Amino acid sequence: MDRQRSEHPTTEPEPGLDPAEQEGSVPAEGEVETVPRTDAERRRRRLLRRSALALVLLLVVPVLGAALALRLNYTGDLAEGTHTRNRDAIWLGHAWVDGRKKDADVKALARRLQGTGIRDLYVHAGPLEHDGTLPASAYPRARWLIAAVHREIPAVRVQAWLGDKLATEDDDGLRLSRAATREAVVESTRRILATGFDGAHFDLEPLHSGDRNYLTLLDALHKLTRAHDAPLSIAAHQIDPLPAIHSVAGALTGHPKWWSQDFFGEVARRVDQIAVMSYDTAMPLQSLYGGYVAQQTSLALEVTPPGTDLLMGLPFFHDNTIGHRAAAETVPAAVRGVRLGLSRTDADRAAFGVALYVDFAATEGDWTAYEEGWVR
Repeated sequence: MDRQRSEHPTTEPEPGLDPAEQEGSVPAEGEVETVPRTDAERRRRRLLRRSALALVLLLVVPVLGAALALRLNYTGDLAEGTHTRNRDAIWLGHAWVDGRKKDADVKALARRLQGTGIRDLYVHAGPLEHDGTLPASAYPRARWLIAAVHREIPAVRVQAWLGDKLATEDDDGLRLSRAATREAVVESTRRILATGFDGAHFDLEPLHSGDRNYLTLLDALHKLTRAHDAPLSIAAHQIDPLPAIHSVAGALTGHPKWWSQDFFGEVARRVDQIAVMSYDTAMPLQSLYGGYVAQQTSLALEVTPPGTDLLMGLPFFHDNTIGHRAAAETVPAAVRGVRLGLSRTDADRAAFGVALYVDFAATEGDWTAYEEGWVR
């Protein structure tokens, strides 16, 4: 019921009073005017209130629906055997090739990895220059590290982790559209393999979905690594949790973040190993993050060829930023999400593992959660 009509029924004006005062348009002394002056103003205010409510519903209802779906995705039974296939990996910082690490550190790493499922070390040996080149001065102790790891942990492969910022969202960075730059990246990889690295692992960001120049680069790199009997590995963006959301995000923010599932599959067919960076999701709760990882695992499994190793990233770091809430993105939540996605989609897949990011930020709790939840 309209407030003005209920408080001020229509009557004839009382003698001596201005009609506007009797209608409540002029507040008494000390009162605050709260009633619109005209019917037109009242209609405008009602329209504004209803529009605001509609906007809230348009924003809140889909968010609540998505949250409920992720929470439900975090429930269910885990299939038997959904644990390590001994194809796991860990990203290692630049200290391992610049002289800060010593023989004692390699021995400690060997003890740390004993009994786990880790087969690959992604050792940061870059970054690449924006023109695709990589000076040998960037990895002066690489030969020492490779020899030490092969001696102490002979079953483990040492891959060179290379990458750079791409000039996809501003003018600063490596440009994959330039053929000379792509050729320089291939030549840098040739030198890395000649140094003794067992493989090459690339992390180029931000890499937009559908980038054909990236696929061209991968084709050239894979030709080279196959000739050296070495694996080509890449760090992959997350997959659209909703259809084409990368296009919407790109249009609204200029940062698409996700890849389409089709593009993920195109990348996976061109490499030997693909590790999903399944962290930095902005999820506020462990249950939502775990449900998201379960979804990402299923989406990736659906399009990754059986012969390509698929690894899902585990957050071994504890930053609190807009995109990462440490209390939500935990190793236990990620491991359960990985196992749920694997259980539902391809429980018996052999070419599967997890990748731990990153060694220098890991805690004992992270290692324990990985070992108890995944290695068993």
